[in-house]
Amino acid sequence: MENLIVLKEETHQWNELEDKQQEITTDEKPTLTKKTLSRDRSRKSKSRCNFSCKQSRKSFCQKPNLDVHTRKKPFTCKQCGKSFYNTGNLKVHMRIHTGERPYICQQCGKSFYSTGNLAVHRRIHTGERLYSCPQCGKSCKQNGNLETHMSTRTGERSFICTQCGKRFSQKQNLTIHMRIYTGEKPYTCTECGKSFPHKGSLKHHMISHTGQKPFACAHCGRSFTTKASLMNHMNGHTGTTVFTCDHCGKSITRKDSIKQHMKTHLGERFRCSECGKGFKYKRSLVNHMKLHNGEQK
Repeated sequence: MENLIVLKEETHQWNELEDKQQEITTDEKPTLTKKTLSRDRSRKSKSRCNFSCKQSRKSFCQKPNLDVHTRKKPFTCKQCGKSFYNTGNLKVHMRIHTGERPYICQQCGKSFYSTGNLAVHRRIHTGERLYSCPQCGKSCKQNGNLETHMSTRTGERSFICTQCGKRFSQKQNLTIHMRIYTGEKPYTCTECGKSFPHKGSLKHHMISHTGQKPFACAHCGRSFTTKASLMNHMNGHTGTTVFTCDHCGKSITRKDSIKQHMKTHLGERFRCSECGKGFKYKRSLVNHMKLHNGEQK
């Protein structure tokens, strides 16, 4: 009986001691443990993120993220010198030079350099318009078209050339303009290797290889590679001396007038990124782009 009483007292004392230890543990140690874990995690994350920007002292766990932060583009195209953040973008860009178009539209068979371009093209068939103007509600198939539309409403030109300070309403126009300074010619002929700054210039050049003459004379059936050549040929049928602009095909009867007209092309600030055609006024480019985007027929 005495042994039983002693056992109960010892058990009671042990329980009290255990409760006190538990109180100490629950009151003090978790806080210390959380701090310790936090420090450990911080040390581990710092040890993993070894890529640091010398200017901002910001650290990154992956070098590509640091390259984007510092705007460093380590992957350069050997054909035209354009640089990229990663090899994936360089690979897509190289298709401009090689002519490779692996992504094909199942509706019409047209092929594209990237999945993004194919996705935008498909909206011509589906009629899908994802981008809407918050001012008037007009819908566009491409974000670039919406930006163009918005700039016509606000008159804003937020894209500025760092070389000359010239302002543009569209990023693509600034990109084309910058080729004056960089000398970039991303469109390369697969036949002879000659490069051009605009897609339209390449298309015109390709005629010299294909022998295609799309401009035919209605009087005699003779064909020509350019509209200007056709118009000059037509002078022989009409007996009229006409001077034709090589840029746009416009015909003028006076030589001094054609010279004056040619100067207007020097001020073509707005150029189509699809075909390279230039425009003096932004509204003209906006209307022209609708032909490429399928917004009007």
